[in-house]
Amino acid sequence: MIRKQRPLPAILLLAVAAMHAQAPEPQQRITARVELVNVDVTVTDERGDFVRGLKPENFRIFDEGVEQRISYFAPVEAPAVVLVLVETGPAVYLIHRQHLTSAYTLLEGLAADDQVALASYDQAPRLLLPFSEDKRTVTQALAGLRYNLGAAELRLFDAMSTALEWLAPIPGKKTLVLLSTGLDTSGGWDALEKKLRSSDVSIYAVALGGELRDYRGETESPLPLGTTPLSFDEATRKLTAMAEMTGGRAWFPRRSEELEGIYRELAAQLRHRYSLGFEPLVRDARYHRIHVQLVDDRGRVLGPWYDDLPDATGQHQAVKRPAKRDRIRYRLFFRRGYLAPQP
Repeated sequence: MIRKQRPLPAILLLAVAAMHAQAPEPQQRITARVELVNVDVTVTDERGDFVRGLKPENFRIFDEGVEQRISYFAPVEAPAVVLVLVETGPAVYLIHRQHLTSAYTLLEGLAADDQVALASYDQAPRLLLPFSEDKRTVTQALAGLRYNLGAAELRLFDAMSTALEWLAPIPGKKTLVLLSTGLDTSGGWDALEKKLRSSDVSIYAVALGGELRDYRGETESPLPLGTTPLSFDEATRKLTAMAEMTGGRAWFPRRSEELEGIYRELAAQLRHRYSLGFEPLVRDARYHRIHVQLVDDRGRVLGPWYDDLPDATGQHQAVKRPAKRDRIRYRLFFRRGYLAPQP
C-alpha cells in the first residue's frame, strides 16, 4: 500500500515565508508529495511466538534486489479487521465438526476490539455476517453453516476476488482467514493474482481435508466427484502462493488434532506486526519484488537468506550462511511485492 503525504497547510507556509522575506512577495503555495511503500512484517521465533522489541536497524528491505533506506518504522499492535471465509462444499462437510470446533479457538483468541465478519462459498460467495466485535454471534453462525452436498463447482478464486472487493474500502489492518481445501473449478487464478498484487489484505489460509489430501487408494474414493490427488497438490501450491504474496501464512494440518494449535497461533499473529516504509525506487506502474531480512545489532543476517539477491550494482551477493548450530530460527512474513506509482 502506498501512502501520500498531504500538502503542508498554507498558514504554516506563510509564517515560514514571513520569517525569511526581506520584502513582501506574492503568496506561493508549496506542495510536498512524499510517497511511501508500506510493508507490514511479522517476526516469529521457532516456537511461533511474536518477537517484540525489534528496532529499525534490525531490518533490511530490498526493492528488486536493491537495499532501500527505511524512512518509516513502527511496531503495530492494533485492532484487526478479520473476514473469515469458509468453504461449504462436500469435502469440508466430511470433517466440518472437527475444524469448526477448532475454529472457535481462533475467535476466543481475538481481542475484544477486533472486528470479525463471516462469509462462505461453494459455487458463489455469500456474506453471512457483517463486521462486528460480537464473536459470540460469529460462533453461532459457524455452527449453523449449511453445506452443498452435490457435485457442485467450487469457485474459490472467484470468491476470493469478491472478498477482496468487500474489504477494499474498509480502513485498518485487514486480514482474510480462509478455511478451505483450496480446490477450485473456476479457473480464475490470473484475475485473482492481479488483485492480490495490488491489495493491502493479508491472507492466512488453513487447508482443510488433511486426511483426504493423503488419499492414494485405488478402491472407491472418499473424495468429491471429479477430485484427484493431483488437484489437491495444485490446491496446496495456490494456497501457499496466496499467503506468501500478501505477507500471511498457510498451514496444512494432516490431523484434526493440529487445528486447535494452529488457530491459537493465527489469532496471536493477527495483531502483532512491524510496519516499515520506504520511498519507491522508481515510478513505473510495474510490479516490484520485495525482500526483507532480519539482522542482529552487529548487522549479521538472522534470516531469511537469499542466495540470488543482487546488490545495488546488479551483482549477486555472496551471503554466507551461518553454521546450522549458530542459527537463530526466526520466520518473517511480509508481502512479496507492490505496484509502483504512476510516472
